[in-house]
Amino acid sequence: VEVNKMLPERKIHFEAKKKEKENLRFRSFLKCNADEEELDQQFLQLHKELFENFDCGRCRNCCKEYCAELTTDEVKEVAEYLKMEEPQFVQTYLEKDETEGTYLTKNKPCDFLQKNGECLLEECKPDGCKKYPYTDQPGRLGSLYGMLDAIAVCPVAYEIWERLKKIYNFH
Repeated sequence: VEVNKMLPERKIHFEAKKKEKENLRFRSFLKCNADEEELDQQFLQLHKELFENFDCGRCRNCCKEYCAELTTDEVKEVAEYLKMEEPQFVQTYLEKDETEGTYLTKNKPCDFLQKNGECLLEECKPDGCKKYPYTDQPGRLGSLYGMLDAIAVCPVAYEIWERLKKIYNFH
């Protein structure tokens, strides 16, 4: 499947919803049958292959569906990047997540998503934004529930999941 043959971003949520039960069964199948290191390698290979020609800037579903999460250090960096005083930056854009000790943007779509579809923080994005959908990160077997969220938002994550079903001959 070519990258441009992937589902369009506007259809991802609908298609993932249709496959919700199947995707839960596949998650359980992987939990019981996949080798952790091999699965990480499969995710990584598919991630590299599919993101190579995918323009996230044309989609931005993640920016529309999630709030950005910033660590205390990232708050300092981003405030500086935006040439704002830290307290003013926090008051304008963020809410403290007391349970995690981090900050979240106040709104969805993300407060940094501009009308032209670009991120205001492009050069200074928080780590969580840079790494999303985490398909190139180790420990995928332990975060398969998170993948179920990602496949309803990200066309590449959806395609990775579908290709993994083929690799594992899952029906």
